[in-house]
Amino acid sequence: MTVMDKMILAGDIGGTKTHLALFASNEKRIWIADKKYPSADYENLLHIVKEFLSTQSDHRVERACFGIAGPIKNGKCKATNLPWIVDSAHITKEGKIDRVFLINDLEANAYGIDCLEEDELFCLNEGEKHSGNGALISAGTGLGEAGMFWDGKKFHPFACEGGHCSLAPEDDFEIALLQYLQKQFDHVSFERVLSGPGLYNIYRFLIDEGLEKEHSEVKQAMEKENPAKVISDWGLKEKCPACARALHHFILFYGTESGNLALKMLAISGFYIGGGIAPKILSAMGQGDFMKRFINKGRFNTLLSEIPVHVILNQNTALLGAAHYAREER
Repeated sequence: MTVMDKMILAGDIGGTKTHLALFASNEKRIWIADKKYPSADYENLLHIVKEFLSTQSDHRVERACFGIAGPIKNGKCKATNLPWIVDSAHITKEGKIDRVFLINDLEANAYGIDCLEEDELFCLNEGEKHSGNGALISAGTGLGEAGMFWDGKKFHPFACEGGHCSLAPEDDFEIALLQYLQKQFDHVSFERVLSGPGLYNIYRFLIDEGLEKEHSEVKQAMEKENPAKVISDWGLKEKCPACARALHHFILFYGTESGNLALKMLAISGFYIGGGIAPKILSAMGQGDFMKRFINKGRFNTLLSEIPVHVILNQNTALLGAAHYAREER
């Protein structure tokens, strides 16, 4: 690289962390430099961008794209899980970048699918791939969803906020859980059960309603690290009945809402599961309960059973997608 090479700055902006990376303008997968920042430690995204670029003075950023968890309107975004308002025009001016794009983080994930290798996808259902739309769901700090419109030649990812649609229970257990959550939240969306905090909500319901007993070791572990991680770890190892049961119901909800999204987008070409949780619970996801709920849509069982379903294993997919968008946008 020569001094002042023109570069692309890509960012994956989440409620927990902000990951920035610098790409050469013609590079699809490999970045020059990157760094992860704890999002809550910063007043806004611009401060992080400036701090990162101060370490990259040999390179000039020509374009930047940031995938952000939240709806984008007129180049601005009020982040869903952060007290940030991100303004692309402000970052363009203060960051001295020629063009800055803001896209939804799931939209960035969807663009990134085109950058993945075959071994970066784990198959849950082989299905029968047809030409048509695709869809993506991602449970992490929150619940994100996106569609992928097929125009006959290529996909056009687009954002939505389907994760905030009202929770629809399917049995007596889920009805009781909904009623429990309604006492805590004005509106109970799928995100309240299908996210890191959502997994903890299911666990608390089991404990608070006396359906399971809380292990003292689990309680102590949750005081030291993320409760959702503790539940996943103990549940997968079947060391704690409450954790295992919470994880089981989490996967059922994941299958239910994934099937809902697949129908809404008519995702006959493929359905993708992103986010930080799914790759960590692959052994449980692959046991069959996820796909049973995914397919269980009455008259559309057959259609859903034919949809290829894959878990995205590359945790940098949104970052790759943001760089792809910045590179290709005209």
